[in-house]
Amino acid sequence: MRHFGHIPAASRDRLFHRQPCEFDADSPAAVLSAALGATLYSPATRPRLAEDVAKQAGHGVVSMVLCLEDSIDDADVEEAEANLVRQFSALADLRDAGAEVPLLFIRVRHPEQIPTLTERLGPARRLLSGFVLPKFTEARGVPFLEALGAAEAATGRRLFAMPVLESPELLYLETRTDTLLGIARAVDKYRERVLALRLGVTDFCSAYGLRRSQEMTAYDVRIVTSVIADVVNVLGRSDGTGFTITGPVWEYFPAPERMFKPQLRRSPFLEGSAEELRTALIERDMDGLLREIELDRANGLLGKTCIHPTHVAPVHALSVVSHEEYSDARDILRPERGGGGVLRSAYTNKMNEVKPHRAWAERTLQRAEVFGVAAADVGFVDLLAACLGD
Repeated sequence: MRHFGHIPAASRDRLFHRQPCEFDADSPAAVLSAALGATLYSPATRPRLAEDVAKQAGHGVVSMVLCLEDSIDDADVEEAEANLVRQFSALADLRDAGAEVPLLFIRVRHPEQIPTLTERLGPARRLLSGFVLPKFTEARGVPFLEALGAAEAATGRRLFAMPVLESPELLYLETRTDTLLGIARAVDKYRERVLALRLGVTDFCSAYGLRRSQEMTAYDVRIVTSVIADVVNVLGRSDGTGFTITGPVWEYFPAPERMFKPQLRRSPFLEGSAEELRTALIERDMDGLLREIELDRANGLLGKTCIHPTHVAPVHALSVVSHEEYSDARDILRPERGGGGVLRSAYTNKMNEVKPHRAWAERTLQRAEVFGVAAADVGFVDLLAACLGD
């Protein structure tokens, strides 16, 4: 699979200076963690889940989480597990028939579910990339990670963990530091199994009875911003100790009578006006999402938890490295620049200071590998339109 692989090759040739790379479930962890992109969540109770997964893969989704936790009723867990087993088997048949299948993760409630479900999936477990671990702390998380190791040993299948950082202990000031340091110990000990860390901002807000409106990003809620900053401070460092940390969920999506794609088709942005596209997106209640995606990246996050298919294209379009970013990153990392120094950007609009900007440049080239580099005259508008088939 590859990002933007669902659009025609001729369109990709026009849009990209450097095409996104191909990858699969067996690719190196560093590639997969950067490539997660918009990770789409779906309740495990959906009766046509296999068809839904294949459909979303055909529309550009490369990672999905099938949820047995908060998205389903407590009384439905047993049937949801049985449904997952059936749907994985059906999905394996679809893949054998040529359908695309994204990276698949199961969000569990209890550590015991990990080895049990892995065994129950049978041969279809070849489609499983790992598990999402809820309300992760050192005390609660280590049993999940040990269960993951046991499932790997029993099946010979590489399985990744994606812990969700969402517990009240992480939010409350008096317990935050100890909780963060405990999480850091746990994920460092099992580093080879931890693909990415996910932020559960909805749970943070619920601890104070808060809910942001569609005009506000997570970064407008100060108590949430402080937690994100501390998580990145401890767990997102660029010195080799850090992990990929993904952006929080955006809760709002278009009403059925105002679907995102038709609205864009009615807008005149294809004549080239980015402002007209922005106006259309505001009308579509997407302006907050776009601002939050930009703030995610500015604050050191990569990828995003998504609960609606209309969120996927904006996340991916805004993840593509611009030609200007790529040019700066390449200049900074040239071997002859190893001693440091300052140079003017090739775009003649900024200073590139080699040593301070090196970590940024390395991360930028990592993102360029999986999301590609836009052609010099291509921007977000063009990429979004291509994602949506317009």
